[in-house]
Amino acid sequence: MIRSLSISSKIQTAIALGSNLGESYRILEGALQVLGNTPGIVLQAHSHWYQTVAVGPPQPDYLNGCALLRVSLSPQKLLASLLRIETQFGRVRHQRWGARSLDLDLLLYDDLILDTPALQIPHPRMQERAFVLVPLAEIAPTLRHPVSEKTIAQLVQAVDCRGVRLAEL
Repeated sequence: MIRSLSISSKIQTAIALGSNLGESYRILEGALQVLGNTPGIVLQAHSHWYQTVAVGPPQPDYLNGCALLRVSLSPQKLLASLLRIETQFGRVRHQRWGARSLDLDLLLYDDLILDTPALQIPHPRMQERAFVLVPLAEIAPTLRHPVSEKTIAQLVQAVDCRGVRLAEL
């Protein structure tokens, strides 16, 4: 169900950040800085960085984290901003779930449920991914997934977190 949104007020959103190519720490910190300087986006909080085992084809481990944003952008405009920032940091899409310099995923947009060919909110696989849930639980344990209605703290208890550890930077 899609509800009408008033984007004049700031909407709370959650995003995931990841990198496993290049200077991942510098790239992720730079992406946070760019996000915070993007019109219509206010960076509220971000997690620590976590070293995580890659999902998909053989590749180096990732640095992953999450951030909470307040936005006055529509979901589509926010996604466009995230994609521009990925490109700015050298993201090239070669292979699904392949290595990347920067990955920015829109996880939650308030309590919106949206299913279009270009964008699904909440992120369709976030409930299965410890590398998303662990850092998100750090900064927003009481946030609720709009489909399951479970908190992020509840969701993280249901996944195997063995491949996720605080990064030693």
